[in-house]
Amino acid sequence: MSNPLFKKKPMDWLLNEAKATGEHTLKRTLGPVSLTALGVGAVIGAGIFVLSGLGAHYAGPGLMLSFVISGLGCAFAGLCYAEFAALIPLAGSAYTYAYAALGELIAWIIGWDLTLEYAMGASTVSSGWSNHFIEFLQIFHLKMPLWLAYDHWTALVTAENVIARQMAHVSDPSLAVGSQSFLMRVGDIITAQSPELLQRAHDMVAAPTLFGVEIGFNLPAFLIALVITAVLVIGIKESANFNATIVIVKVGVVLFVILLGMHYVSSSNWGHDWGSFAPMGFSGIGRGAAYIFFAYIGFDAVSTTAQEAKNPQRDLPIGIIASLILCTVLYILVAAVLTGMVPWKEINIEAPLSVAFLDRGLVKASYLITAGALAGLTSVMLVMLLGQTRVLYSMANDGLLPRKFFAAIHPKFRTPYKNTILVGIIAAVIGSITPINIIGEMVNIGTIFAFIIVCISIMVLRKTNPEQPRPFRTPWVPLVPVLGILFNGYMMYKLGWVNWARLIIWLVIGLVVYFGYSRHHSRVQKNDRSAL
Repeated sequence: MSNPLFKKKPMDWLLNEAKATGEHTLKRTLGPVSLTALGVGAVIGAGIFVLSGLGAHYAGPGLMLSFVISGLGCAFAGLCYAEFAALIPLAGSAYTYAYAALGELIAWIIGWDLTLEYAMGASTVSSGWSNHFIEFLQIFHLKMPLWLAYDHWTALVTAENVIARQMAHVSDPSLAVGSQSFLMRVGDIITAQSPELLQRAHDMVAAPTLFGVEIGFNLPAFLIALVITAVLVIGIKESANFNATIVIVKVGVVLFVILLGMHYVSSSNWGHDWGSFAPMGFSGIGRGAAYIFFAYIGFDAVSTTAQEAKNPQRDLPIGIIASLILCTVLYILVAAVLTGMVPWKEINIEAPLSVAFLDRGLVKASYLITAGALAGLTSVMLVMLLGQTRVLYSMANDGLLPRKFFAAIHPKFRTPYKNTILVGIIAAVIGSITPINIIGEMVNIGTIFAFIIVCISIMVLRKTNPEQPRPFRTPWVPLVPVLGILFNGYMMYKLGWVNWARLIIWLVIGLVVYFGYSRHHSRVQKNDRSAL
């Protein structure tokens, strides 16, 4: 295109950058096992322990198929990511791929969008980690003040939920705690927002005031984000080893759940025909897939470590595809165990696996599940922050962000330490003062948008650079990327107008930054080949 806004980054520039070595480049230490562990670390988090319960109330025993459908949607995008990661082994992931295929403006938009996925994702996970950490403390009968365990709004909501449960039990002692009827009664009490409920909730939070305003600060979320940031600054090999250790723990917990739960499975709970297997039909399975789809988010972060892989052309496709396959198999097996242990109507929505084991008197097993969720979220946060810092590093190398800060490499650790510290502090602050649902929804739409751009870019680059050697080729192009666009486009549409509005506002802010700074400092715009 003649328009400079859509000027593409030449393929020879990209390949030369991928071959660069020296103290100002990232350190190549990751093999296929480490890359696969990073993918599993990013994907398996609280989703497998929590979202499965919500999905089961729509899909019934057909939850197993819901995980298959969600996995296929990610697989279509994952195959496109794998070709790009092998073709252009650079740290920028979807941002770099869009730069090569669609031009600078689209690349900037997707790079800015990835901030929603990675930085906000890390904030979301730090907040979720805090919730599970508080549950873990309760095992040892330790409690934190609500105002120091949650942001102010979440602390009030948590207190309202506790009080509403007490009021629901008093109003009808026959309701089984955790059942659908009990939860509906609790919901009715919360919706009514009676003066008694509100007053008791405020009394329970007992928040201090600052200038006459009640405050809340999620201290565990703040501290864990800083700890993970410190690990990332020290080095990629150390970060990968730390992640691999956590992945072993949480996969071990998932396998424990599957193997122990198998002994309590009753095949009658899976139904005897299609109507009982999928009580709400295929639409229910599809709706269940929509809810659990976000349990897969994170596998794309593997591609951001391209410049730290020993043999990126071979190992990145292995890491992306192997982690997706492994996670999908584990998800399907967990869904089979859960719906086989408990009739789908009786599955607890809030903590489905933990309650399923508690109902069998397996208290220690439920503790282990809580520990597994805690470990899962720790590794997800690490990979999210890792992905964000590598995207910023790539954008700074292209001149779209201040290079001296965002692309500065630590002389000893060989990591982009300045931008890592900045991103970690931002994630820590946002996670400690913002409700998890708001930042979580922003993560979802940002991720799906990136998937769609990558699927489009594969088809474009096949036309514009057909002769370029491809160590890995996405099969059945254009069918696979088109299916990726359609599936993920549908998921994006189902997120609703509020999330679309947030995305548009965020992208408008990004365009202001681009036209105010990035466009004038772009290396591609200047066509400065001597900078390579």
